[in-house]
Amino acid sequence: MKFGDPSYLHFLWLMVPFLFFMVWGLKKKKQLTANFCGNPLLSRLVHPGVEKAQRKKAIFIVLAIIFLVFALTRPRWGYHWADMHQQGVDVIIALDVSNSMLAEDIKPNRLERAKRKISDLLDMLEGDRIGLVAFAGTAFVQCPLTLDYAAARIFLSAIDTQLIPVQGTAIGNAIKTSVKAFRTQDKKSKALILITDGEDQTGKALSAAKSAQEQGVKIYTIGIGGEIGAPLPNPADKGGFRKNQQGEVILSKLDEITLQKIALETGGSYVRSVTGDIDLKTIYKDQIKKYIQKKELKSERRKIWQERFQWFIFAGLIFLILDTCITERKPLPDS
Repeated sequence: MKFGDPSYLHFLWLMVPFLFFMVWGLKKKKQLTANFCGNPLLSRLVHPGVEKAQRKKAIFIVLAIIFLVFALTRPRWGYHWADMHQQGVDVIIALDVSNSMLAEDIKPNRLERAKRKISDLLDMLEGDRIGLVAFAGTAFVQCPLTLDYAAARIFLSAIDTQLIPVQGTAIGNAIKTSVKAFRTQDKKSKALILITDGEDQTGKALSAAKSAQEQGVKIYTIGIGGEIGAPLPNPADKGGFRKNQQGEVILSKLDEITLQKIALETGGSYVRSVTGDIDLKTIYKDQIKKYIQKKELKSERRKIWQERFQWFIFAGLIFLILDTCITERKPLPDS
């Protein structure tokens, strides 16, 4: 026998004080009745079978409670084998980790807000595989495609701007690395979510997007930042900002046109996030889940145990019915 929720077995310990209370209650009831009418009159007013009926009622109540507690534990015995098939979509998230992601026009900064939204997305996934690609001047796979969302969350927490020493924003490299991370030749069930705040500094983004489209990858781009730009914090100068050789503050600007073209090239969509509302939920629920074909990601043979809690509920109800059928009233003996 197996239990679906064995934690309810601990409630059986409560039956010990309950049994003592039932025994004490029966004795106290007999004592109070004797004190009220006296022993000579007690034998005439109370039939000898009443005390036995009270004990039976107490036993039936205890048994009913025990069986109902066992029903809560969901006892199981007997099983059958079933083939389980899990279908879903492969989703790669390419996250920009260049220094410009430290800009604080989105609190606490662009990178931390993006990571929080990705973490929220992990809570929404419905059987889809997830992978992470980090990129700046180059790109690499931070987390390969997996159904283990807890592991993906660990990889996500390790992402920061120190992860890639080569600075810059090589969107084309990020797309190529992400496409390779899908590890399949199937031209379906593949979605790439590209989160970045900068311009493509290599000029290869559109050609990479075209290649991705030929391999069946839809790209959904999210632009973080504003067109007027935001200054970049300088860790070496607390409270200061990065400056160029001319002493001018460096501003990180958003190139929406390129990101829109990337999404359009692959049949995806573009979302601009200025206030930090990176709506991954909308992209996942309204775009990926609705319009990208699912495929079989996992198939296994699983042992399915038969639930038997119904029998314990039935037994508990039977004892409750028996309790109500027993009466404590007996006819008075003839005088």
